[in-house]
Amino acid sequence: MRTLFGQFARFGVVGAVGFLVNLGVFNLLLFTVFDPKRVAYGELYANVIATLVAIVVNWIGNRHWTFRAHRGRQLLREGVEFGLVSLGGLLIGLACLWISHRVLGFESKLADNIANNVVGLGLGTIFRFTFYRLWVFSPRRGDPAPAVFPPVGADDPDPAPATGEPAA
Repeated sequence: MRTLFGQFARFGVVGAVGFLVNLGVFNLLLFTVFDPKRVAYGELYANVIATLVAIVVNWIGNRHWTFRAHRGRQLLREGVEFGLVSLGGLLIGLACLWISHRVLGFESKLADNIANNVVGLGLGTIFRFTFYRLWVFSPRRGDPAPAVFPPVGADDPDPAPATGEPAA
């Protein structure tokens, strides 16, 4: 339970950094090039770009800090899996934003921020943490990354054979 709490706390810190990146990029785009008054579906485009930038920031933070003990050596596979889970979180956020803006008619920038950065982010966070922990960085996946510091005795030049027989 202590490990889970520690992971969730680190995930929260990484997520907070990703949130600030997402919030900054989203609002920069929303108030400039993707203003919904000038660009149809501008709020959705701004969300996609901001989320993709935040995904990269979050992957680096989660890989090297939150789940460092369980990250795999297969960087490409892990990156693809992380991307798939992150896209699932993106779709949750997009759905919240789309429903708020297009279905419920809340068209202010404040409403877009609440739909995207409160409701969508909250639901997406639960989804992402669950799948990062159980799938992408699962301790049961095997193939962990090499330790930064080798275990005690790892520099022994003549280790005992794996058969259990004493070394000669």
